Amino acid sequence: MASVHLVSASGLKQEIRARSHVLNADEPKSLGGTDTGPSPYELLLASLAACTSLTLRMYADRKGWELGRIEVDARFRRDEDGVESIDREVVLGGNLTPDQQARLAEICEKTPVTKTLKRGTPIATTLRVTA
Repeated sequence: MASVHLVSASGLKQEIRARSHVLNADEPKSLGGTDTGPSPYELLLASLAACTSLTLRMYADRKGWELGRIEVDARFRRDEDGVESIDREVVLGGNLTPDQQARLAEICEKTPVTKTLKRGTPIATTLRVTA
């Protein structure tokens, strides 16, 4: 189970705590933020890219396959009708057979974050006011 704690005292800058790690989220200056960290959509894309890379590396290590450098580019799009999608490109630096490449492409579609995003996940929200 994963969890994060977020604190926002004022403005758009957000302080995120995940286990012992602290990072910021913010919006770019053009959207009224102070650009002290990635935007929420950039963090979502980073989660997808990191999960893809980590899962591929773990799978290949178990198989004894040399992947070399892994690069994942992810882009969020919303078309004029409001339909949202994510484009993901994975580049592997290893010398892989066509069968290995096909299997790794299948693994990309089975990473935990990919599956969560594709199926949609219900969100239950509780609002408390402590004023």
